[in-house]
Amino acid sequence: MTQQDAPQSAAVPGDSKEPSTATHGEVRVKLFARTDVGQIREHNEDNFLVADLSRKARGLLEANRAGVVGKHGSLFAVCDGMGGAAAGEIASQLAVDILYERMIDGLEERHPLTRDELARRLVRGVEAAGLRIFQEAKLDRTRRGMGTTVTAAALVDDHLFFAQVGDSRGYLLRDGQLVQLTRDQSLVNQLIEAGQLTEEEAETFEHNNIILQALGTADTVQVDLTYCELRRGDALLLCSDGLSGMVRFDEIREVLRATSEPIEACKLLTDRANQAGGHDNITVIVVKFDGEGLKPLDATAEPLKYRKYTLPEEPADNTEPHRRSEISSSPPPIPGSLGPGSSAPQGLGSTLVFANASDTMPAPASPAPAPRASSSNRPPPVYYEEERIEIPGTHVPAWVVVVLVVGVILVLAGTAFLFLR
Repeated sequence: MTQQDAPQSAAVPGDSKEPSTATHGEVRVKLFARTDVGQIREHNEDNFLVADLSRKARGLLEANRAGVVGKHGSLFAVCDGMGGAAAGEIASQLAVDILYERMIDGLEERHPLTRDELARRLVRGVEAAGLRIFQEAKLDRTRRGMGTTVTAAALVDDHLFFAQVGDSRGYLLRDGQLVQLTRDQSLVNQLIEAGQLTEEEAETFEHNNIILQALGTADTVQVDLTYCELRRGDALLLCSDGLSGMVRFDEIREVLRATSEPIEACKLLTDRANQAGGHDNITVIVVKFDGEGLKPLDATAEPLKYRKYTLPEEPADNTEPHRRSEISSSPPPIPGSLGPGSSAPQGLGSTLVFANASDTMPAPASPAPAPRASSSNRPPPVYYEEERIEIPGTHVPAWVVVVLVVGVILVLAGTAFLFLR
């Protein structure tokens, strides 16, 4: 649930066609990530991604945990899978793999990415992952209903971009203050923003498990693209709702404030979620930013808040129909291994996916909801199939129908006349 400033649209200042020259020098990162199955689930459906796009390297090898951000930037993502029979793990694994491949595809060694290029790659990567997961679910009935949330952050120069689908979260800690920079695509958050529910009421709200979007539940998604300008000493936290749903905001803030090492912060946060019940898989990424390439803290600067980023118009050959045909024609292979910490088939997932909701109910104000159970004692999920039901027609010409109707009327009239004589 979002408790920060009301959303406002804003465009990033500067020339979008050239790399930023607002700051000079290196930007250094120190990071770690951790995923945990929790106390209730049998298997882990979460996945995460940390990658250096310049070196085209991903994972938590020692060389990737600390270093200087290259000219193509860095990428971080958390995905929370949903669906039965290991489908949740497959969906989240597909999401991180496809996102990474799309982000590094065709990078030119001599041409550093601009902000617009990085942001557009991020959105396209999320869209491509959603379409591929949707296609896989339609091809294999055992994977029907599979999907995943995604909260991804991509860094270039001093700008950090967020791509959001679902209810995983992105936070930034600055000068001791923790701010949520993504907006949950959930029913409960929609009610909070509409003033129909308070933060306190939301904690016990009966339907706080309902999310409004997920990758794989439809062939298209609306990616929420936001951004912030980093400062020296900032810290990023990406997490699944296994953390944000179990550990209070103030407690998360205190852990990040008191811990300078990302590896220790990740351990403490996952431990706190498990101590609180561990009702879901828990995944966290913590990244610390520093270096002369970032501006120092400025007390007079605009405070951190949720800020939209608007991309410029694309050429005709780069529009959505062109990209969709490209994605469909050359999908990457399904990963041979499943998510971190898990390789066995899973039990029934915790998400109900309602596809083609507009066929059976009035169109909602937001995308069709994908409810997610918040604990293991919920009823088992019911999956609604994607195929439309064709109702056969009579295929009888209209004039034949008219003749038959007139004939029946004449027969009834004649019968009535004989009885009434």
